[in-house]
Amino acid sequence: MNYHHRILPFYMTGSVPYFMQEEDSVLRDLEYLQQLYPAQAKQLQVKVSSILDKMDYEGSLIYDEYPDKWQLYRLKDSVITILKQEEEEKEDAEQGPPEKWEWMGDMVQLLIYYEIYRRRHGGRHRFIKF
Repeated sequence: MNYHHRILPFYMTGSVPYFMQEEDSVLRDLEYLQQLYPAQAKQLQVKVSSILDKMDYEGSLIYDEYPDKWQLYRLKDSVITILKQEEEEKEDAEQGPPEKWEWMGDMVQLLIYYEIYRRRHGGRHRFIKF
């Protein structure tokens, strides 16, 4: 059979579909902007990412179509607890004012949402795009 003269269906002749290119460019933009985070936000992002690595499995709440809001809040509280424990283990660390942890909780919550988005659309378990 001569494969050089094989006719392809029209849908196989084009390049990557436009919506896939658009999503890839969005993820590239998000990753670039993430590199511009302040130092403390980068450190928090690394911690959030490592914690979500443990939750990155099929059937995990991070891959639910509509993740439960309260479970995400509990996840944020777990991350904050871990951060507080790590800070207490430091020799010369002060616990800091409660406002610090309130701000930190808000930042961790945002980073969790970002990380879930990234994993759903561009992470290791990239969904099949049609």
